[in-house]
Amino acid sequence: MNLTKILAISGKPGLYQLETQTRTGFLATSLADDKRISVGIRNNVSLLSEIAIYTTTQEVPLVEVFKNIKNLEEGKQARISAKSDGATLEAYFAEVLPEYDRDRVYASDIKKVIQWYNLLLSKGLLEETASSDTEAPAAE
Repeated sequence: MNLTKILAISGKPGLYQLETQTRTGFLATSLADDKRISVGIRNNVSLLSEIAIYTTTQEVPLVEVFKNIKNLEEGKQARISAKSDGATLEAYFAEVLPEYDRDRVYASDIKKVIQWYNLLLSKGLLEETASSDTEAPAAE
């Protein structure tokens, strides 16, 4: 699961994949409709690999949250809608990440996480990838 080139752009719905850098910013492709857009350096852009969810003890990377959802849902779409009411979203997220900080993680944040999870899953971007820093090589 490699989210290093997946972007959330403030003011624009959905997620984008970084394509190339330009003099004035960069080009990105929407994961929802495959449209390419030019993003200026003044836009507020977040890499999904850098986003974390607050818990009562630490911050958990979004990748770990996605893995928890994928395990809970057995690799399928989230069983609740991102349009569910706040109490339903919070109850679901408590299953996904029991120690999440209920004072700093809002229903709107949970809604985004579920929407992003479903979008990334549908695009096949949540598949496990072998990485040298997280997995030890198999001994032969």
